[in-house]
Amino acid sequence: MKSLSKVVALVLAITIIGSCLVTGCGSKKDKYIIGTDTVFAPFEMKDASGNYIGIDIEILDAVARDQGFAYELQALGFDACLTAVQAGEIDGMIAGMSIRPDREEIYDFSTPYFDSGVCCAVMDPGITKLEDLKGKTVAAKASTEGLTYANSIKDQYGFKSVVVYDDSAYMYEAVKVGDADACFEDYPVMGYGIAQGNGFHMITDLVKGSSYGFAVKKGKNAKLLEMFNKGFANIKANGTYQAILDKYIKAV
Repeated sequence: MKSLSKVVALVLAITIIGSCLVTGCGSKKDKYIIGTDTVFAPFEMKDASGNYIGIDIEILDAVARDQGFAYELQALGFDACLTAVQAGEIDGMIAGMSIRPDREEIYDFSTPYFDSGVCCAVMDPGITKLEDLKGKTVAAKASTEGLTYANSIKDQYGFKSVVVYDDSAYMYEAVKVGDADACFEDYPVMGYGIAQGNGFHMITDLVKGSSYGFAVKKGKNAKLLEMFNKGFANIKANGTYQAILDKYIKAV
């Protein structure tokens, strides 16, 4: 009887050890795949070494360290992130994503982590106001508040057309080479670019827009969303969040 008990105990011990090797017995961190944009400075961009940096990247990292989860960052581009979250290919995204009613039907959002807005910017010094864009082509990035705003005032100011680009870099280049006369962009993003000497100047003040949020597929990854909210509250309370903003936004 004692021998049988020892055998049973040994089997149980082996089972538990095997389970620990697979699960880590609670020591292994949860790991998530998080998508982001490719170029949306100062929220996400590459440094000289090719590493992704920026407000979104540092917020995510600070939240992950605060909450004790691991993540793999995938810079897919904004539209690709939207699709990947919907398809369940990635667990969440942080990419300067505005919280809007239409998106809330598809995604669950975190606590807002940044209040943004839209502006219009040009390179031509002769263009100083929206009225000067009558009969001219303007540019905007796909799926953004800038595009929504440009389309909403197109008829009012008589734009010839609103051309849509997949990312900000192509949009800026279109204005630089004369394919477009102006672009509509998130205010802090354009403010950062101007401070870095991109050659643009704003012709509008900030037009208040929606706040940015971390997003997951609706009804999925509730634990990840909860951890983001808790972690964000903590880094906001301890000053880490403000330090991140101060690092990247000085001229806006």
